[in-house]
Amino acid sequence: MSEERFGEFVLVRRHGHVAELVMDRPKAMNAVSTEMARSLSGACAALAADQDARVVVLTSSHERAFCVGADLKERNSFSDADLRRQRPVTRGAYTGVLELPMPTIAAVHGFALGGGFELALSCDLIVADRTAVVGLPEVSVGVIPGGGGTQLLPRRIGAARAAELIFSARRVEAAEAAELGLVDQLVDDGRDREEALALGARIAGNSPVGLRAAKRALRLGHGLDLRAGLEVEDAAWRTVAFSGDRAEGVAAFNEKRKPQWPGE
Repeated sequence: MSEERFGEFVLVRRHGHVAELVMDRPKAMNAVSTEMARSLSGACAALAADQDARVVVLTSSHERAFCVGADLKERNSFSDADLRRQRPVTRGAYTGVLELPMPTIAAVHGFALGGGFELALSCDLIVADRTAVVGLPEVSVGVIPGGGGTQLLPRRIGAARAAELIFSARRVEAAEAAELGLVDQLVDDGRDREEALALGARIAGNSPVGLRAAKRALRLGHGLDLRAGLEVEDAAWRTVAFSGDRAEGVAAFNEKRKPQWPGE
């Protein structure tokens, strides 16, 4: 297993074809400061360009928190001009995760609040343990979810449920979060990272060309009418149909062996 650090607060660990993107600011429960946001953006840019990374799993090094959102202590010292300057930097962290071209999984335990929950929502799948507490409390401090929450949450659970959670600013514990679809898989205490990495490894066994094209079709087709969505799907199919991965997949199936994906 290799490691690469991006700034002081972000680490990328390699587990074969699974890249673990670790938020590593334990003294602040991974509160997203300007520096941490910049590091997340840099790590995501590097991962997006890495053809060897088939799956990314977003984790936390803190025992009791995934991420508590924006660094409000830093924000408290900001002038309006400072806040304007910070906005594209912090936005880049959320869009960096959201726009990763390969499947992404968040491994959540403890608090995932505000921007922390938005980072999880930016992933394709969320695995949470029973200590997880999620929510978007931004209106309680005079702002709104600004890391994608007002757009990602209704796409996940529907407009009315998202409105109730955002307007009430309430925290949701693990069992209800699973029931509402705020998380996708609920696991025993302390097993979120292990289970997310295991899921990542299973996914990474599939064609990297196929995985990226499937994600592209899912993302671009969401919200379109069926006819337009099927055109998006057809375009994605055409990018894989004549690939080395498709040829290898068909050959491996017929030869009853495990595929050796060329990844192109």
